[in-house]
Amino acid sequence: MTATQCHPRLLIVGTVPYNRQSTSRAFDAYFHGWEKENLAQIFSDPADPVKGHCGTLYQITDRRMLSRWLDKKVNTGRRYDYADLVEEGSVDHRSETETDSGIVSHLRKLGQGHSPLFHLLRKALWRKRYWNTPEFNTWLEDFNPECVFLSFSNDFFILEIALYVAEKFDIPICSSTGDDYYFDDKFSLNPLWYLYHEWYKSLNRRVFRHKGSAIYIGDKIRDKYNSAFGLDGETVYLVSDIKRRDFRPIDSENFTVRYFGNIEYGRNNSLCDVATAFGLINPRIRVEVYSGESNPQIIAPLQSHPNIDFRGRIPYQEVMDKTIDSDILLVVEGTTKSDINSTRYALSTKVADSLASGCNIVGYGSIECGAIEYIEKIGCVVMGHNVDTMEQALRELLNRTDLQRSNYDKAAQIFEQNHTREQSNARVERIIRRLVAKNQTHA
Repeated sequence: MTATQCHPRLLIVGTVPYNRQSTSRAFDAYFHGWEKENLAQIFSDPADPVKGHCGTLYQITDRRMLSRWLDKKVNTGRRYDYADLVEEGSVDHRSETETDSGIVSHLRKLGQGHSPLFHLLRKALWRKRYWNTPEFNTWLEDFNPECVFLSFSNDFFILEIALYVAEKFDIPICSSTGDDYYFDDKFSLNPLWYLYHEWYKSLNRRVFRHKGSAIYIGDKIRDKYNSAFGLDGETVYLVSDIKRRDFRPIDSENFTVRYFGNIEYGRNNSLCDVATAFGLINPRIRVEVYSGESNPQIIAPLQSHPNIDFRGRIPYQEVMDKTIDSDILLVVEGTTKSDINSTRYALSTKVADSLASGCNIVGYGSIECGAIEYIEKIGCVVMGHNVDTMEQALRELLNRTDLQRSNYDKAAQIFEQNHTREQSNARVERIIRRLVAKNQTHA
């Protein structure tokens, strides 16, 4: 492949193939405007990719690796060039999971809870490097990357492949870190957890010792990792495509409250607390919850709550339309120790969407959770940490148009300061260009 030399040739290594909307929407800001000839990706997700940012992709799946391990003559990788890809949304994506059977099916069921046993079995599956084929190396050499962009996950092989490429071409790694996999030193009765975690941490250290830098989802995780590993990484906040509406005072007798997104990690219980607080103000208020969650145990508290309407999954365009049409948007996190440990650094796209929208934002959860800490810090959100404080804060919001207006103006300022696509795109480009230029200088 002959790349147009405008941006550096960047090889993304991650689990899911990036595209513009349906998956990894946040990363569009990182690579928006980057020539597709200068973007490539290695990924392990079994679904076929679609047209997106990358001009070429290379897929290596568990199923093919297992088939090769069982001595079947199969190629563990598959190359996709841009001309081979379909437009996003034009057809249903094919997936190897549709034809999985036997041991592969059992492994996938085992991995649904991301158990240490699953990760160790997966490590054993990948350790012989059946992915390292002549076809794979030819694809790499055709692209000839100048930098690796590693989207961190808790899978060993994603890190190992990123290191292999970086060492093969003597190029830097830019790590994208949004979750605290390394310092997740939780207590477990399962000895396999400690074995998995120590091996994983050792591999992390190898990545961070390699020349490069990092980007982070927020300042909290940035400061922790930069300090621990001597990095100079920067925060690149998530962005939103939502267009800001004009200011609109809340009609305290008739208003709409909505929540969009993940309801795991105690968010379902926190939504119930917020709905209870609204019910104390007016029993007729119904909080609309939109989520693709299908686990009956997680959904049950919402479906049984008298002040919640659980409405399931809707298309993203409808999410944007309903977001703009809302009076109040909710940002919630769980409050138990386990919930906090899972969301300590989380800062989802719903925060950026809420700040972009011009709607009133209400936050609820532990201050130790990344999203709650952030929205309380920026000071344009009504906050509550239990039902009583939530009720009091909501009554004040509903009765004070001046507070609504002040929060509207502050949110607009914070969005322009931290969450525009142009700002995030420019920051990522600057970091990558700096790494490539430094590497070429020392070559």
